[in-house]
Amino acid sequence: MKPIKKLLIANRGEIACRVIRACKRLGISSVAVYSDADAEALHVKQADESVHIGPSKSAHSYLDIGKILAAAKQVGADAIHPGYGFLSENAEFATAVIESGIVWIGPDPASIRNMGDKQKARDIAVAAHVPVVPGSIRFRSDNMDKLHVEANRVGFPLLVKAAAGGGGIGMKHVSKPEDLQAAVVATQSLAKSAFGNADVFLEKYIPNARHVEIQIFGFPGGAVHFYERDCSTQRRFQKIIEESPAPNLSQEVRHGMVIAAVSLANSVHYRGAGTVEFILDVDTDAYYFLEMNTRIQVEHPVTEMTTDSDLVSMQIQLARGDLVLIDQASIRQMGHAIECRLYAENPAKRFMPSPGVLQQFDFTYANPAFIRIETGYEMQNEITPFYDPMIAKVIAYGDNREDAVNRLLAVLENARVEGIKSNLSFLIACLKDPLFQQGKITTNFVAENITSLT
Repeated sequence: MKPIKKLLIANRGEIACRVIRACKRLGISSVAVYSDADAEALHVKQADESVHIGPSKSAHSYLDIGKILAAAKQVGADAIHPGYGFLSENAEFATAVIESGIVWIGPDPASIRNMGDKQKARDIAVAAHVPVVPGSIRFRSDNMDKLHVEANRVGFPLLVKAAAGGGGIGMKHVSKPEDLQAAVVATQSLAKSAFGNADVFLEKYIPNARHVEIQIFGFPGGAVHFYERDCSTQRRFQKIIEESPAPNLSQEVRHGMVIAAVSLANSVHYRGAGTVEFILDVDTDAYYFLEMNTRIQVEHPVTEMTTDSDLVSMQIQLARGDLVLIDQASIRQMGHAIECRLYAENPAKRFMPSPGVLQQFDFTYANPAFIRIETGYEMQNEITPFYDPMIAKVIAYGDNREDAVNRLLAVLENARVEGIKSNLSFLIACLKDPLFQQGKITTNFVAENITSLT
């Protein structure tokens, strides 16, 4: 393995700041890249060096493989960490990094490619004896002949999903046959734009469901798990609040999920941090594989806080060859952690993005040992329309779920976020809702209670 003395972060915002922090802990020099819009960004200020990579639009900067590699060569970087989003699950990028002689902080390109294709990932899960949601064959734009036949076989209601990519982008819920064609066309359009691949497939929709995921970490000697996270509080398939451990989850279901996740990771000889996502049928306690994310997740802090781990530092240590297989029995889950995503968006106007200048941006909390703020912004920074409008992740830890929720509420209720519209009041309303307080959340919670929450 090659020593890592200088690491370039092919990302921006809070995840770039998070990787910079890991570099400082490991004594590694950090390099930020930035677009025109991010010239004064926090991650640029915090890094040891920075390189300008182009215009504000991500297609011409953060998504430009050639510019990222040129920046790494310019500063003599030994390694590249992709963060999440952008090029993090791009097998072509991972391959290009490795072929250039630079250390890639992530799984091998084959794992990224296999798990990035959602239908191929389903086939791998089946081979590993992991249950999957009933679904259809893949449909391309020029091969739609069996669409309605497959839809009737899968059964309504169903989901139209992009075969490539993830994060719920383009996913459409279809409750009746006459709406299927329009949903497929819409998903194909979004999938083509987001992932460069318009292929779609159909999947059975489970109406009363929870979204539970397992954090895994793969070593040369096998994979281990860092327990589960509940991500059921969602809006339009996008996560809003995540927590660990998952409330009201039986030990039997939890055990089954972690065994399935580790089995899947081992079946593809997975290396590094990854997440295996499941849908849990609340009515039957049956769980099904959804997808595997071959990167660090946005919500990784709740796992770090409840397992006393540093997943980002572990990624770097594994890549440089000084991290050995961890004994599963040594990974303990302690207390409870909960994270919410603070966005520059207006809940009163269907959550439209709200770019502008952060005139006030301040969090007040009594004990920093229990609170973690992850952000790529500081006061007077501009939130531009070019990127995801997440301002910060606010994470709270407690001995139990009630303590963690109350601490998170206290921070949010005393926060000052001014100059832009935000979802701050919406987050507070979610946390105070009786169903949330009882841990009885499904993926329909926000949609069914949107009036009272906004």
